[in-house]
Amino acid sequence: MRCDVIRFICWAALLTALGVTSPLWGQSEPQPQPESGFQDKVSVAYILVPVIARSPVGYAQDLVADDFQLLVDGQPIPFESFEVGATAPISILFLQDLSGSMANAEKLRLSRLAIERLLDQARTGDQFALASFADGSLTLDIPYSGEPDLIDKAMPLWRPYGVTGLHDAVSGLPELTRDRRSARRAAVLITDGADNASELSPSEARDQVRQAELPVYVLGLSTGSPDVLDRDGKKLHRYADILNLLAHLTGGQYFWVSNSNDAIGAARAIASDLRHQYVLGFSTSDSGRQKYRELEVTTRKKKVQLTFRRGYEGPPPRVPIDLNP
Repeated sequence: MRCDVIRFICWAALLTALGVTSPLWGQSEPQPQPESGFQDKVSVAYILVPVIARSPVGYAQDLVADDFQLLVDGQPIPFESFEVGATAPISILFLQDLSGSMANAEKLRLSRLAIERLLDQARTGDQFALASFADGSLTLDIPYSGEPDLIDKAMPLWRPYGVTGLHDAVSGLPELTRDRRSARRAAVLITDGADNASELSPSEARDQVRQAELPVYVLGLSTGSPDVLDRDGKKLHRYADILNLLAHLTGGQYFWVSNSNDAIGAARAIASDLRHQYVLGFSTSDSGRQKYRELEVTTRKKKVQLTFRRGYEGPPPRVPIDLNP
């Protein structure tokens, strides 16, 4: 699976008839990548930084703009926009692993259950999309739509097959979501974490994902806890650690899913997070060096912990300070 190629494959007859399939790569003849593809080094016009604020008793819902400080590469900068409100529409892309290791019926059932529970919480204005990957193919099965029923009809057609190129598939998130610029948006990756075919390393995939500029929530099916160590002090569940790091760096969360209650709880937590986001925004310069820039958000409120994306790739902020352009 190569991230610089867009290829065309067919989906099941029902989805073809509905006209909702948009394969990205995997089969047939390669097509040139659009100029706006996710690997291009282009200027970033505006950066959105979703922030989740938690207190010891739940979400901290009464914060105002003055309660936050935003830093880029360690330097404080003013942010130009500040959004809050649980009623704002959300956009979610589901990225489903359909490789052969997912053939266990329990894994597919838990995948469907988590997605169904998230769709059940849809509100007017929310939009959802479904993509899947297996055996070197990454396919946008259902483009963003305000009709959750399209995804409900697609899930019974799942047929796992082939090897797993997890890291390559994850690196396609910027391409899959490049037209979605809404403030409250996220990707939900559902996988058993067993990568055996990727060309990209986990760190290379994370570098690509940063360009999607959205939190990635990961549901690891029987992948274990990232905090468990073996007798030598090493991570016992290696894939869990990789998936957890991916979620952490993008401002999302990792969930270890082994039963129905886990799947339902993860869906509830993701929906709640997206409804309770604060979103800070700032413009970037039209000049300056393109590079990865670290983001940090702090708050003057005591006992409030923040979750946020850890950086972006692009030019420096459009502010009158020197941030090593």
